[in-house]
Amino acid sequence: MTIVLIGPSGAGKGTQADRITSQFDWLHISTGDLFRECLEKRTALGLLGQRYMSRGELVPDEVVDAMIEEWLLQIRPEKDILFDGFPRTRHQAEFLDTLLQKTDRQLKAAIYLKVSDAEILKRVPGRLICRTCQTPYHTKYKPPARAGVCDICRGPLYHREDDTSEVIRTRLKVSHRVTGPLVEFYQRTNRLIIVDGEGSISQVSDKIMEALDAIERRSALAATREETEKIQALKSEVPALAPNQVQQRLNIVLLGGPGSGKGTQAEKLRTDLNLPHIATGDLFRENLKNQTDLGKLAKSYMDRGELVPDDVTESMVRERLSRPDTTRGFIMDGFPRTVGQAEALTEMMTDMQRRIDVVLHIKVSDEEIVNRLSGRLICRNCQTPYHKMFKPPKVDGVCDLCGGELYQRDDDNPETIRARLKTYHAQTAPLIDYYRKAGLLVEIAGEGDVSEVTERTMAVIDQLKTKQQVVAG
Repeated sequence: MTIVLIGPSGAGKGTQADRITSQFDWLHISTGDLFRECLEKRTALGLLGQRYMSRGELVPDEVVDAMIEEWLLQIRPEKDILFDGFPRTRHQAEFLDTLLQKTDRQLKAAIYLKVSDAEILKRVPGRLICRTCQTPYHTKYKPPARAGVCDICRGPLYHREDDTSEVIRTRLKVSHRVTGPLVEFYQRTNRLIIVDGEGSISQVSDKIMEALDAIERRSALAATREETEKIQALKSEVPALAPNQVQQRLNIVLLGGPGSGKGTQAEKLRTDLNLPHIATGDLFRENLKNQTDLGKLAKSYMDRGELVPDDVTESMVRERLSRPDTTRGFIMDGFPRTVGQAEALTEMMTDMQRRIDVVLHIKVSDEEIVNRLSGRLICRNCQTPYHKMFKPPKVDGVCDLCGGELYQRDDDNPETIRARLKTYHAQTAPLIDYYRKAGLLVEIAGEGDVSEVTERTMAVIDQLKTKQQVVAG
């Protein structure tokens, strides 16, 4: 039997997963444990993930997906599996279904642990983690036999830096945003089982065991549409402001696949419009380098071999947008990547009495992107990009700016690029639809000379400025 355990952050999924798998001898797979294992064993995917983190970049979803696939292909089809922490999005749920089908498996059910925000906020301050083996404890619900010491490996126990009420409230908002599409997907396919996750650990375990028994006997009651809508209603909906409700600015979001040239166009726009270019990769590196509170929090995850959660990235974006240099507008590149992040950006903008003015989607064919990225080179010192054909360095293998060594990233090979594009399209299709429905999306042909693409982009911006003058006047 293959089961997925989902629910809000702090619902007790990890604790319950450990109890289930120890009792039934199932395999327990969590993305955090798998990612740490790949890093420790220095697998090819682990090394790739490590390189992203060492460059101060977020690990892309396709790397995590590949880790799940690599792990699952090694497991016998008859072995029972419990997934915890994966999938987190609708895209990952669809990916998992396809992967299970390839390995002669079928997902029996997605068990949603239903726990109120108020209960989670009570639980979190008591959480403890073993610094050595990451085993979870709780001062009230699962205390260690000896205070401050892990029962399993005798390692020291500690409170995580992010186990504060403020962080958990933010994380719950993110969780509710991403959970809505996920529960809707599983309810629509009659695989969503809701279990009351409140009470003692043993009480919740008993409820889960009853649900598992019912699933095995095919007598489990799948969640109704009304029950699912109650879960979806936990998401806070913050509407975007209308153009006549805000001061006229140029708040621009750029969308485009890897290698589409959106970074190049962002720099052109930055120069021509005198607006800050906000790239999430640069923002992430800046926080790590300057050891800001958010940078330290992100590093704590990386040091534990964990993926940095969305709420940390969103907080970095919110802080950046609050700086004075964005008063006239900005050019956002690399965020949002999902509908959940787009909703978060809408909320940020509304809170700041602003709105997104236009979303530019730079469209380039997959084959053109493969050709572009296969020839890409990066300076090892200053990260300046080059291209063997379109932007070669003056001296082969040497950066024009700092004299550093140029190299080709491990993920810039045709096979990896196509995998990244597949993930990008699956993630971005709903995002494009979200902005199209909002009337903000403008598609720009991204193939041809860079100057030609820039002309098309600036033509859209000029039209936007004219439109804004009409609204203001």
